[in-house]
Amino acid sequence: MKKLVLLLLLSSFLIPCVAFSQGSPDYTGGLKVKLNEDGSKYFRVISWAQFWAQHNSEAEEGTSKTNFSIRRARVLMFSQITSNFLILTHFGLNSLNANNLSPVGTGENSQLFLHATWGQWSLGTDHAIGAGLHYWNGISRLNNQSTLNMMTLDNNRESWATIGLSDQFARHIGVYAKGKLGKLQYRVSINESLTNTLQAGTVPDSEAPVYTGRELLGSEEAGKNFAGYFDYNFLDQESNFLPYKVGSYIGGKKVFNIGAGFFFHPNGSVFANTDGTLEGEDVAIFAIDAFYDAPIGQNGSAITAYATYQNNDYGTDYSLGLGGTYATGSMIYGHVGYVIPNDNKKVKFQPYVSYNTRSIDFNDTNESVLGIGGNAYLSGHNSKISIEYMNTKLGDADAQGLITLQAMIYL
Repeated sequence: MKKLVLLLLLSSFLIPCVAFSQGSPDYTGGLKVKLNEDGSKYFRVISWAQFWAQHNSEAEEGTSKTNFSIRRARVLMFSQITSNFLILTHFGLNSLNANNLSPVGTGENSQLFLHATWGQWSLGTDHAIGAGLHYWNGISRLNNQSTLNMMTLDNNRESWATIGLSDQFARHIGVYAKGKLGKLQYRVSINESLTNTLQAGTVPDSEAPVYTGRELLGSEEAGKNFAGYFDYNFLDQESNFLPYKVGSYIGGKKVFNIGAGFFFHPNGSVFANTDGTLEGEDVAIFAIDAFYDAPIGQNGSAITAYATYQNNDYGTDYSLGLGGTYATGSMIYGHVGYVIPNDNKKVKFQPYVSYNTRSIDFNDTNESVLGIGGNAYLSGHNSKISIEYMNTKLGDADAQGLITLQAMIYL
């Protein structure tokens, strides 16, 4: 309770309570370079950085309770010289901190890496196909989340359900189709599965599978995976020009969507029989979700709400990561945010709450994660300060609390 009171006091001092529309009043189209007079030929550059200060009062003795890091530093570029095709490239780094910095900047974690690059060809006005290292994912809205405009401090981690298991940092190499049929938007893909997974080199046993299907069974049996996401836009129509789903419009649109998605990797996981022979298990993940974002009244207030149910089957009793980050079981997650009304057009304040509850089959435990925080939009999502208190409870273990302060700018 003392931590929650401290959090609310910090929020009241750090974040002014005022409001305006979803986009930045200063952004006016961003860094877009026109290559002809009408702007139909262009290239656009988007750059963003997120800086974190985190305080963990339960940190082990001898370690710092407060630490600084660069959560994300990214550059994304895309270009069209005709509406018939597009090319996009995205590179950057993640989670750079004192423990993985290198003396002269040449270490692995100090390096920019390729997040994505794909080419896309239009099939008429409403449909397109593409190929490359892409982010047209399945499963849920959160597995297609943009990191530019999240409402919560960061994405719900378990919603990015395949990072390092079948893909490179939530991107697959493959082919995709995307488009819309009236108010129904779709994205489907066929992809190569990662050989060098987070569990590469792990020897399977009969107790639980490991995610090494392509490595151990070969590309013929476990080389491909399939994904899709479909959402029906009841009110304002969201853009699907790029794959990145908006976290909060903070009153700029009136959106109500219901969606469903899947990810399927035949023989993605492997376990060993008692005689030592290897056998594959299919990985199947599906989710349903709903998203609502709308202004309330005429005074600048707005609500953002999201809820999802996700079923994860990585194989019988599969679990990997701290607290079973990836685990066979099920999950219910939701968040709600409210923009406080104010006549000021420049800045707005949005307190929020999020909650995640998961069941983990491996050890028959439950995990719950409660987040309470707030955003100060100084210039829309383009300049934002956020603070969040997160409380994580796994099974019978003591709850762990973490306070994070974020400063973000994107151009």
